[in-house]
Amino acid sequence: MKEPAVSAEPTQTLAFDTSCHLFSGCGFPAPGLHSFLFKPLLGDADSSLYFNKTMLLALIGSVVVVAFFWAAFARPKVVPGKLQMIAESGYDFIRRGVVYETIGKKEGEKYVPLVVSLFFFVWMMNLWSIVPVAQFPVTAIISYPAVLAAIVYVLWVGLTFKRQGFVGAFKNFTGYDKSLGAVLPLSMTIELFSNLLVRPFTHAVRLFANMFAGHTLLLLFTIASWYMLNGIGIAYSAVSFVMVLVMTAFELFIQAVQAYVFVLLTCSFIQGALAEHH
Repeated sequence: MKEPAVSAEPTQTLAFDTSCHLFSGCGFPAPGLHSFLFKPLLGDADSSLYFNKTMLLALIGSVVVVAFFWAAFARPKVVPGKLQMIAESGYDFIRRGVVYETIGKKEGEKYVPLVVSLFFFVWMMNLWSIVPVAQFPVTAIISYPAVLAAIVYVLWVGLTFKRQGFVGAFKNFTGYDKSLGAVLPLSMTIELFSNLLVRPFTHAVRLFANMFAGHTLLLLFTIASWYMLNGIGIAYSAVSFVMVLVMTAFELFIQAVQAYVFVLLTCSFIQGALAEHH
């Protein structure tokens, strides 16, 4: 069951009616957009002070990530303890497996803190989906991936102009290649549109769409398990519950993969900004 969600029915206080079961005369309470809209914990939509469940989870998630690395590296030891070893393994995986492999050791070292922070923040926001009580991935709300993608976008565009100058940046964004001849203007227009609009858009939407879809499936099977828990429907309910377990395990994998893909694309953008156009 989920926290209070906004619904068209004023009497509904949960994401679905818990008294509704198969053969009880009510229809299946399918999840929808209302499952992603939460009543404010503080203030309201018309006030300057507005704070809801997803904001709380994002805040707690940020504190958890900072506290974890603070505890792990506050007093580092030559022979690391378990917590320090886990933190070092995660940090080193992103540094060597993502940053160094994509940007290179020399150029990439300065971007390691940013990429590591992005990875663990995104991963934590995704993990809320399977944490009891929370049970909602923050990144399933488009504004969060959009802001993260915007930060990367500003860094990427700014770094491109700083490193290559106006002419070099223009060639980089447009894929300028005089050997294309008559189709060059069309090619440049497509590349410019793709690089400056489509790429940052898909950077955000890829993360959002996967978390949105994954949470919807989890919610669907969870509600179905409860809805069919009546009479002969108990047999179907058991199958649906097994699917909940399967989907939860699958979501664990997807959550890590999506965090990895997000930072991998981030490094790809940075590498493109640093690479000279020929």
